[in-house]
Amino acid sequence: MKVLSVMTEKVLKVRMDDSLETIRDILETVPFHHLLVVQDNKLVGIISDRDILKFLDQFLQSNAVNRDAVVSLESKKAHQIMTHHPITIDKDTNVELAVKIMLRNNISALPIVSSEGCIQGILTWRDILRSYMPALKQ
Repeated sequence: MKVLSVMTEKVLKVRMDDSLETIRDILETVPFHHLLVVQDNKLVGIISDRDILKFLDQFLQSNAVNRDAVVSLESKKAHQIMTHHPITIDKDTNVELAVKIMLRNNISALPIVSSEGCIQGILTWRDILRSYMPALKQ
């Protein structure tokens, strides 16, 4: 089975200079857990809700919690939080290979990018599980 048959085509994108506040607002209003970070319409990074939690935890451990720290936190930018140079696959990748890549790299999503660098979608572990549900019901 190819990734094309199970991937999510709709992706949400943010720019490198979008603030943590913007990113948080987006993730709170949509059922997605990953945002693709683009510059000049090319993929440069990925941010997951787990990345934000990890960043917040590190931030809070290294800063006294006060009003200035909160203001500073809200002004952090996507490029300060994102995973740079994310692992990508193309839509013709076999799902089994994609699963191996995700497990080997301890990641929960793979952006789908064409050979020209165009973003075509994303594959998450939820997409994979959803695709196997009909077989499990039999």
